[in-house]
Amino acid sequence: MTKVILSTSNLMNGGPSIIGRPTSEKSNVELINALRSNFLVSKQAFAPSLNGSSDGSSPDTPSTNTSSDVPYSRWTARENSSLFVPSVDFSQSGLAEERSQYDITVKLFFLPHTSASERCKHTKEAIDLVLKELHMPSIDLLIVSFPGVSFDADDEEEEEEEEEELNGSQHGEGDDMKAMAETWKAIEWLHEKGIASQIGVSEFGSERLQKFLPQTKVRPSVDQINVRDCCVVPKALILYAKQEKIELLTHNDCTNVLPSGTVRELLGTGQKGAGVLAGPEEESDGLKGEVEPQWVVKYTAVVRDRGVIENKGYFAMAEVRN
Repeated sequence: MTKVILSTSNLMNGGPSIIGRPTSEKSNVELINALRSNFLVSKQAFAPSLNGSSDGSSPDTPSTNTSSDVPYSRWTARENSSLFVPSVDFSQSGLAEERSQYDITVKLFFLPHTSASERCKHTKEAIDLVLKELHMPSIDLLIVSFPGVSFDADDEEEEEEEEEELNGSQHGEGDDMKAMAETWKAIEWLHEKGIASQIGVSEFGSERLQKFLPQTKVRPSVDQINVRDCCVVPKALILYAKQEKIELLTHNDCTNVLPSGTVRELLGTGQKGAGVLAGPEEESDGLKGEVEPQWVVKYTAVVRDRGVIENKGYFAMAEVRN
């Protein structure tokens, strides 16, 4: 098995961005486009056209066709059982100012088909990468997103009643809540160690919160919800969150941020692929096996006194199993 660590690099390399209203663009679109762009830039760094090719092309306008011929081993890096795509030079990253000058928010998306014990291990891996990338010892807020948990702003109560009826017969809700509570222990550990000042959840309605909170040692201070219809938050959730001193935040992230088919397309041998995974031919170069994405982490560092985003990016991890 090979762990494939995908990275976007700093999306703000073109210059800091002033915080504005969220756009309608889903974050998975941003993630996929940023990964493709970073792969292409890394491949082009090794393309012949950048090193004085004979076709007369300018170094400022590298050929996409040429970069597609660069073997993945040239622009990726192996570290034990992990493959970084592209290779990451952490010595060249980092924030410019002292830790106290930033608000650093991280959102960790757990993806389907992973157990609670795996997620506990994934939590440490993901946060370690972010801290290494930013050259910082801690973050201000860590929000976790569990797979299969969605929030309906229109009719929270009706949806949760239907969900309870369905899961009650299949024991799904109890198992899911148990897995969430077990995973949450890894999040609590980060808080207790001072690595995450605040911790929060995503897409929890009032009934789910009522079931979840008694199973926690450190309660979430934030609940981030995706409100589809212009910030209409159910009254029951507003009242319960106020009672439990939980801050409600909104977002426009995708629930299924990185499907396995998308990963295969990103890393495969197709027209838009990076050529990391082997093609159907027997002699094809590349990793062979089934691809299963495990997690995605999104991080944002905002300069407090100027309200600008200095560093924003993503890491993701997928396993390639023979």
